[in-house]
Amino acid sequence: MFRAALLGLAVTTLGGLSATAGTYDISVDNIRIDTGDFKKKGIGYNNSQIPTVLRFKEGENVVLNVKNNLRESTSIHWHGLIVPFRQDGVPGISFNGIKPGTTFTYNFPIKQAGTYWFHSHSGFQEPDGAYGAIVIEPKGHDPIHADRDYVVQLTDKHPHSGSKIFRNVKRSADYYNRSQRTLDDLLNDAQADGLKATLKDRKMWGKMRMTPTDVEDIQGFTALINGQSTKQNWTGLFKAGEKVRLRLINSSAMTYFDVRVPGLKMTVVQADGNNVKPVVVDELRIAVAETYDVIVEPRKNVPYSVIAESMGRTGLVRGTLSPKAGLVGGVPRLRPQPLLTMADMSGMMGGMGMDMNGMGNMDMGGMGNMDMGGMKMNLTDTGMKDMAGMEMPKAGADPHAGHDMGNMDMGDMKMPENKADAHAGHNMKKMDMGGMKMSKKSMAGMNDMNGKTEFYAKGSGLTPHAANGGKFLSYDDLKASNPLFRDRKPTRTIELRLTGNMERYIWSINGVKMKDADPIVLNYGERVRFKFVNETMMAHPMHLHGMWSLLDTGKGKWDPIKHTVNINPGTTVYTETEVDASGQWAFHCHLSYHAEAGMFRKVVVVGGPA
Repeated sequence: MFRAALLGLAVTTLGGLSATAGTYDISVDNIRIDTGDFKKKGIGYNNSQIPTVLRFKEGENVVLNVKNNLRESTSIHWHGLIVPFRQDGVPGISFNGIKPGTTFTYNFPIKQAGTYWFHSHSGFQEPDGAYGAIVIEPKGHDPIHADRDYVVQLTDKHPHSGSKIFRNVKRSADYYNRSQRTLDDLLNDAQADGLKATLKDRKMWGKMRMTPTDVEDIQGFTALINGQSTKQNWTGLFKAGEKVRLRLINSSAMTYFDVRVPGLKMTVVQADGNNVKPVVVDELRIAVAETYDVIVEPRKNVPYSVIAESMGRTGLVRGTLSPKAGLVGGVPRLRPQPLLTMADMSGMMGGMGMDMNGMGNMDMGGMGNMDMGGMKMNLTDTGMKDMAGMEMPKAGADPHAGHDMGNMDMGDMKMPENKADAHAGHNMKKMDMGGMKMSKKSMAGMNDMNGKTEFYAKGSGLTPHAANGGKFLSYDDLKASNPLFRDRKPTRTIELRLTGNMERYIWSINGVKMKDADPIVLNYGERVRFKFVNETMMAHPMHLHGMWSLLDTGKGKWDPIKHTVNINPGTTVYTETEVDASGQWAFHCHLSYHAEAGMFRKVVVVGGPA
């Protein structure tokens, strides 16, 4: 299937296909998918539901001939690879797509090592099966030693096609929610919390037109490891005492997985293709589109289960690490389903101008009454030297979210327009503070530089716990082994509010869907700080194409380097990006149906090399 190669090194892919380094042929085909639970039409690479694994070496130049055997256009995006923008594979942004019956040749250098993946960026072809894995061997010595090396690529295969799923959730967002609360739940909650508190809770959820079970949009799927369900039992062989490297890739359309190997510790050694200081954990959560590499060390020649359980506890898949073929690991019961809490709702409430952390009495000294578009603020006469006494919300809640400040009068202080402002979208033209000039950017800085990112809202129902009560991986645990960039201050902050209407199944950024939005314009050579404010009750894995995202965990140059960053409900998360890639790039939530519904932006980088 693959052509002769430049270096003559034979490589075997997961799908049983052979390749040689340098030039590769990939076909995009209509296939029949059999999960053991159901059969369906789908799309696959090289005529297989078992994902193809492409194996490259850092420093080589690859040529990939992609033949489209479909009756519709297709594309391949090389997720996490740093490539020239014309090779990025996003129709309408970096190229025009691959027409039916034609072959498109990708050609780019491999500038990195690690675990990545590839998938279609056309319609719903990815959730319909068009995905594969990428393993890149580093130049020279690999600091991560392993005796065995396995890709563990996860996905959530649904009996319905991607287009049918999207039509159904647009008609009714709860179409696939099989976990609706019942009368028994009401009675049990009333007994535990009291009838008055229970009814108040239900009323609040009713106002939000949400339910505490809205953890996963899509239920009723069969989870797969490397294209195989629990019944089909993907198996990786080992001998006792060996180190086994598992390259975890979440290629799901919508499902977050909690991964564990009961009886074994996992040492996390890589996140999103970049090596991290080793972290020993019992379990980890892998968001959609993320990758983690872990090392496990089986001490006995017995089968061990590799368990990937959905965050919403509606499905799981079991693979097996085994000393010989034919053995099967155990399958645990699903754990109790998590319920969202008011903490997870806090982002929605803040974005709607509800209960903004005590902003009703904002003390700014001698400034009378401030009218902010109907929101009254009492400003007492205590003086404003150095803004003393000004009570600002914590960094997790944006003090300006959802408020029109166009008529705020504070004397003679003019708020200059700043198109690169962290609060773009809020009208602050007439803010006047009696001769004290403060740019909107510096005002944003007071909020952005305070405190540490919290990756789960305090009291969130999504906060994970290891099944055995042990250590669960947190973003805070990740520390880069080899920083890619020097630590420097960002030139500006851009705020991206993750917004949506679950009832109408509309997802957006800053309240605007992709089709109505202007591009995000970045300047080549700058460092930009992104402030993600999740005003929805869903988690969103945000993926920036073409450039790395440095996740701010307070470690400076040792902050982890990622291509996909998860933003949980009610949280504010910061990343920084060295703008080092000219061209046009996609920036979007990687939940397939959220991106299609509008949580997507085009990024244009101006300047730099042609």
